[in-house]
Amino acid sequence: MARADYIHVARVQHHMTRRRDILQTHPEVRNLAGPTPVTALWVIALVGVQLALSLLVGGTRWWIWLPTAYIVGATIDHALWVLIHECTHNLVFRRPQLNKLTGIVANLPLVFPAALSFGRYHLLHHQHLGELDYDADVPGPLESRVIKGSMLKAAWLAAFAGIQGLVRTHRLKKVSFFDRWIAANFVTQICATGALYWLVGPRPLIYLAVSSISAIGLHPLGARWIQEHFVFAEDQETYSYYGPLNRVCFNMGYHNEHHDFVTVPWSRLPALKRAAPEFYDTLYAHRSWTRLLLRFVFDSDRTLFDRIVRPSRD
Repeated sequence: MARADYIHVARVQHHMTRRRDILQTHPEVRNLAGPTPVTALWVIALVGVQLALSLLVGGTRWWIWLPTAYIVGATIDHALWVLIHECTHNLVFRRPQLNKLTGIVANLPLVFPAALSFGRYHLLHHQHLGELDYDADVPGPLESRVIKGSMLKAAWLAAFAGIQGLVRTHRLKKVSFFDRWIAANFVTQICATGALYWLVGPRPLIYLAVSSISAIGLHPLGARWIQEHFVFAEDQETYSYYGPLNRVCFNMGYHNEHHDFVTVPWSRLPALKRAAPEFYDTLYAHRSWTRLLLRFVFDSDRTLFDRIVRPSRD
């Protein structure tokens, strides 16, 4: 039956105990940690391709640019969000400042200035997993009560970028938003989008905006927001995805592995799973984001309350 409230627990995250147990059993996994500077080359390449596509198809008929934005552009933008995620955990360079600068560059085709603010809330997500006062990944109580039925769930996914960026950050009143790096992200993005508009007009920006919204919205790749922490197995808080789309999103589906070892970069997450199969092969995992998306939208028993929450620690 559909839940009318969250799953409340008082225990610590399983990630803490599993990480300890894996290190005791497989101490060699420590060698998988550390930054991967080649990720910066992927950032530059994907930013260049997406900006080039915006110029190439932005002025074409809608039946050309719109499918291109939804299929190709959204895939590129989703990959860029994964690389911004790598920057957030300082997994590109050792110096935090260089990671922040790389995140700002990765943000350029995404139109909306969000890379550095995402980083702030994402680190809190790890530190305060499932705590409503600090974890912006958890749908709020009002949000969870309102979003019911297939139409509203589909609309919720389509508008996920705005919900995550505006509704949930407003809910986390104990978290301050601005700092100098977030301000630099805003200024850089405003200048870049303004320059693009001045040079070539609005059409490339429309292509970029649709790509950006689709990348984390009503799209097979958008099913990742359901996959990561919506409960599908009793007492399991985090879920991995082991399907083929990991190849176009830098292994972002390896989410249990990531939460267990946040210092392991995207390129070594499959090796982490292979090194400790007895810890990961027994966990419930998803194999298809498309199937998961359809299941979430059309199954009336699936709601936004399908989350584990715990008391907030100040």
